[in-house]
Amino acid sequence: MRSNPLSILLRPFALFYSFIVQFRNALFNRRVFKAWKSPIPVVSIGNLSAGGTGKTPLVDWVVKYYLSIGCKPAIVSRGYLRESKGVQLVSDGQKILLGSREAGDETAMLAWNNPDAIVMVGNKRKKAVIAITRRFTQRGPSVIILDDAFQHRQIDRALNIAVINAGEPFFKAKMLPEGSLREPLNNLSRADLIVLNKITDRKQADTIMSELKKTGRPIVQARLKIGELVCFSGEFHTPDEAILEKNPNVLAFAGIASPESFLDSLKKEGINVVTHHFYKDHEPYSAKKLHAVRKEAEKRELSLVTTEKDYFRMLGRPELIRIITTRPCYYLKIEPDIFEGEAILKSMLNAVVGKEPERATPGGPTP
Repeated sequence: MRSNPLSILLRPFALFYSFIVQFRNALFNRRVFKAWKSPIPVVSIGNLSAGGTGKTPLVDWVVKYYLSIGCKPAIVSRGYLRESKGVQLVSDGQKILLGSREAGDETAMLAWNNPDAIVMVGNKRKKAVIAITRRFTQRGPSVIILDDAFQHRQIDRALNIAVINAGEPFFKAKMLPEGSLREPLNNLSRADLIVLNKITDRKQADTIMSELKKTGRPIVQARLKIGELVCFSGEFHTPDEAILEKNPNVLAFAGIASPESFLDSLKKEGINVVTHHFYKDHEPYSAKKLHAVRKEAEKRELSLVTTEKDYFRMLGRPELIRIITTRPCYYLKIEPDIFEGEAILKSMLNAVVGKEPERATPGGPTP
């Protein structure tokens, strides 16, 4: 196999970036830089690579789990590519205050799907955590979940979860900008728990598992499962998606890190993807792009299907939604399916908030 010429050109930058990352980590490991300890216990969920690990569905799962056992969670995120500045309260656990333009698409989605959770965004996550502790003195959260914070070492955490994408070339992964790694694989030893996610190929997953076991950390195995297909074009809305059943031919569009998995999910649902438009992860939509998508769908008499994250990105600008909803429009929800190690994950989450380990409930699953 020939080497990618661009990859070779980027290698010196990747080596330099790796040196900077490792030097910074060494300063934290030797306590030259010290992590701040929050008065509220912290769970961090992050990854080693730049996007595409299925981290956001896992954050959503953890938030819902804490709510199910009577804990009030707060989510702290950077709010990637948001238009607002500084620390902003997205949801106070009773009312959603900001949309995706001010909060970022993933953060807005997490807030909308978990209305009982407090959600805060801030580039300086320590300031966001402090803001939560000061604002919610009477009905404060039991636990704070740091979204995408494996590399954010300024805040100490009670539980550090690293998510790995089983579909990526684990053994050939390279550092940014040559590859997608934010830091070298050996830094997985910093995790308290590893989640091997997006498992589709059992043989490939077993090979990665054999390497991950060398870290000595507990490992959870998961895959993504298809959730609800939601219609968001009111004119065409039918509870049983009758329009899509009659005409399963669609134009799929998305701006996510791993669009191929989105296509695979649609095909598993029996949806015929006639054509697709993919954009960069988190890439803002413009009226021009969506007019082109709609015109092609009209010309070929196709329905439109996107991801839940893309829907929330557009929802921050209602004029964009109006452009495409002259056609039947849907978004596909995705959920994590934790098929091995769920009890370990729950036990470690319980320990953070001082809950007793769960006991199996006869005749049904635990919460």
